Amino acid sequence: MDVTSDELERLARKYMGELGSQIDIESSPSKKTFSREYTEFKKQYLAKNLTFYEKMCTTAEKIFHIKPSPKKQEELQKSIDICHLEITPSGAISFAYLVAVILAVGGSLLGFMITQSMFFVMVSFILAIIIVTPVSSLPIFIANSWRMKASNQMVLSIFYVVTYMRHTSNLELAIEFAAKHLAPPLSLDLKKVLWNVETSKYSSVREALDVYLGTWKEWNREYIESFHLIESSLYEGEESRRLELLDKALDVMLEETYEKMLHYAQNLSSPMTMLNMLGIIMPILGLVILPLVVSFLAGEDTSPKFLAAVIAFMYNIAIPIGVFYFGKVILSSRPTGYGGTDVSEENHELKKYRNIIIRIGSSEIKISPLMVSILVGVIFMMIGFSPIIMHSLGLNDFGFGGISETSQCGKTYCFLEYKEVSGKLEGPYGLGSGLISLFVVAGLGLSLGLYFRGRSSNVIKVRDSAKKLEEEFASALFQLGGRLGDGIPAEMAFGKVADETEGTISGNFFKIVDSNIKRVGMSVKEAIFNDKNGALVSYPSKVISSSMEVFIEGVRKGPKIAAQALLNIARYIKEIHKVDERLKDLLADIISSMKSNINFLAPVIAGIVVGISSMISNILGSLSTQMQGAVTEGGNLAGAGGISNLFGSGVPTFYFQVIVGIYIVQIIYILTILANGIENGEDKLSERFMLGNNLIKGTFLYCFVTFFIMLAFSAIVSQVLTKSIA
Repeated sequence: MDVTSDELERLARKYMGELGSQIDIESSPSKKTFSREYTEFKKQYLAKNLTFYEKMCTTAEKIFHIKPSPKKQEELQKSIDICHLEITPSGAISFAYLVAVILAVGGSLLGFMITQSMFFVMVSFILAIIIVTPVSSLPIFIANSWRMKASNQMVLSIFYVVTYMRHTSNLELAIEFAAKHLAPPLSLDLKKVLWNVETSKYSSVREALDVYLGTWKEWNREYIESFHLIESSLYEGEESRRLELLDKALDVMLEETYEKMLHYAQNLSSPMTMLNMLGIIMPILGLVILPLVVSFLAGEDTSPKFLAAVIAFMYNIAIPIGVFYFGKVILSSRPTGYGGTDVSEENHELKKYRNIIIRIGSSEIKISPLMVSILVGVIFMMIGFSPIIMHSLGLNDFGFGGISETSQCGKTYCFLEYKEVSGKLEGPYGLGSGLISLFVVAGLGLSLGLYFRGRSSNVIKVRDSAKKLEEEFASALFQLGGRLGDGIPAEMAFGKVADETEGTISGNFFKIVDSNIKRVGMSVKEAIFNDKNGALVSYPSKVISSSMEVFIEGVRKGPKIAAQALLNIARYIKEIHKVDERLKDLLADIISSMKSNINFLAPVIAGIVVGISSMISNILGSLSTQMQGAVTEGGNLAGAGGISNLFGSGVPTFYFQVIVGIYIVQIIYILTILANGIENGEDKLSERFMLGNNLIKGTFLYCFVTFFIMLAFSAIVSQVLTKSIA
């Protein structure tokens, strides 16, 4: 008997109506709404980071349209698919050549205009050739960063899926639940899995999930194995066997994570030692010899400004880029771990905490950290560059100390002290200008530090309180599950657990829930999840939020099921926390060594080196001046004329200190990002907080040490030169 399409549709409507009367439709997923969220979510997330790059690649492809080799094209396309870029491999290659052309032309013109030398013209063309390869591989670097961000969330994703499937054996609902509670980028990946099913690209969630898991086979096989165990649980008829497979899925993820991190920590010592030596220790120690080298090189063809430009290129461009690239290579091999999220990005109510908040009575004044950092930076920079400004305005030099007949200002120490080199005035060489140049470094380091600290300090306090609750939450959940298991209704159980845990953070959380139920008359769900008064407003944690959602789902099915769900969640949280602490122990020595470099060794050594370099430059400059004076007056100093020509004026301490100071700020910035990446993975909130603290502390320590070392060594130089003249 043939059945028409109209009859099939009528039958489908009939039975769907009967099913709908028996199933709680509100608890079922809205596929269209959720799938539409994928496109909106992707647009919102990617617009912040990659839209400009995508536009530039599209533009470059229209200009050049360079096709990569088949092997390179396949590699680029795989990376483009992983990080959801809307470009082609040809666009990525074309963009690299566009950047090379801009660098070659712009860099050579700018370098020649500043130094009137062909040196930077050649350097610009060499860099343009070198830069093609790394820029053309940007999709690969972005994909690696994407993978590292996603891998930080993989343990939690398995936790969410297993937690949900213990009470509802539905893979699609479990993936939706995980995607809802995870942060980008893994949430975007899981939403893409559901989106591919909705758009009929794949016929089932399992098929779409297996294709997605295939992208991780080279990097994270335990993630694939865990999901396969979860999928296998769907076909188990025996409930105990199904739950056993789900528990095994999380155990596999936790055990493999610890083992891979153990090997990573063991292999990290050698590359970190190399990075420390080549990127920090050797460049800083090389600064001691540098003043001697530049003094011998200085002459008519090599002006102090040119030498300063060469040093700046080495220490402010070449070395930092090399250290940053090598650090990213080290981070790219980091295995799955745990990474925190910026709660202000997930909860719009918390965005106000990105500002500096001043409370006056019941009102709050919000000040943008960006405005504060710009104000501090401009003021400090104006003070730091005041010697150059004074000279350009034609103001007279002045000095301090005793009276000196040989100095330009009539004092032992001059503030500006410009010298005539090859017919041009060069400087400032004065001690005063060298000391005041510290404001340039302070302006850069402190302004950046204040910005990062102001943007993160309030938010991280909120997240830390939520983390403390997570640490206590497992034992509190055991108590709550026990109360429910005794047959006490959920509305009353929160109050009893709140009394038992009074004085703790978890006690405060349950107290808010109990208060909302008894005093405000909210339901259990509203008492926890209400946008304005819910308990989660004060403790924005995805782990707690997901646990409470599972609890609410369990309550619908009965107190016994809810109690069992809470007990299982509590056990999972304890296991995850235990592995997390073990991972921190593995990396403790490396992180401690990096923090000592950031906060103490690099700033102090650089400060001492700048003081020594300033002393050497002053001695060589003064000796050169005295020898030339002896020759001019017809003195009997044998060979004085030839020796005097050996020493040039060198690089002014003003420029030298600014270059080294900026280098220290850059190194602190790069090492902080690296240390945070090793310890916390892709945790941007923690990264900003660490940057704020380290930049402020490191910059202040460098300026403090440099100031007193320069003063002390200048006094030594003055004594030595006074005796030599006498």
